[in-house]
Amino acid sequence: MTETWQPTVPGVLCLPSGRLVRGRGLRRPLPPGPTPTYAVHLLGKRPPEVPWEARWLRWPDFWLPSSDADARAVLGEAWLRAADGRVEIACGGGRGRTGTALACIAVLDGVPADRAVEFVRQNYDARAVETPWQKRYVHRFAA
Repeated sequence: MTETWQPTVPGVLCLPSGRLVRGRGLRRPLPPGPTPTYAVHLLGKRPPEVPWEARWLRWPDFWLPSSDADARAVLGEAWLRAADGRVEIACGGGRGRTGTALACIAVLDGVPADRAVEFVRQNYDARAVETPWQKRYVHRFAA
């Protein structure tokens, strides 16, 4: 079994189930400490390779995922892997797309969809989920 994130590390979101997921901006340096065991990169173009397992979800800046079906599958996989691994969700800045994805993962973890944005803003970043359509996407995200 892999050691998960420490809940006190900046950027780590503790879900109601106790699962831990780290959000991060890829334009910032990799934080010190353990690396992810699984990462989801939310970018409009293919990201560079990383030395850990990673999935790319095509998601242009300030918009929504290019494929809702792919988003649901990838975010569901991230939620499953967070049970016993170090899962990282990352976009360029670490707020809009990352916050939206974290809110969707919170919905999968049992947070009501109409409270998931507030949950992420309180527990991850006060400015997470940047656009009205990102907020609407979370509200419509069903487990």
